[in-house]
Amino acid sequence: MSAEAKARDKGVTLNILGREMRVSCPEGEEKTLQASADYLNRKLREVRDTGKVVGNERIAIMAALNIAHEALSNRTNGGALDGAAFRRRIAAMQETLDSALAADQEKLF
Repeated sequence: MSAEAKARDKGVTLNILGREMRVSCPEGEEKTLQASADYLNRKLREVRDTGKVVGNERIAIMAALNIAHEALSNRTNGGALDGAAFRRRIAAMQETLDSALAADQEKLF
């Protein structure tokens, strides 16, 4: 990443399932990132609240699978997806999941 791009990136603190994490975010994308985190939180809670999935890692994977299914269903059903916005949203979700999974791994050792 160039110095100019780093200067435009901002850090945003997100709360995912009660855990705070700081992620980088391009300037002007903070609201979209927060909306993505809110959406992810809803999906994570839905999976967790079913009681059928145990463990944060499994909950995260199932939520990611459900979100991916929704996205692919929208695309094949004629839903309009902006490629750049979609890639940013997926990247934000990946970073959030990576952070959550890394935090769980640290607890194991």
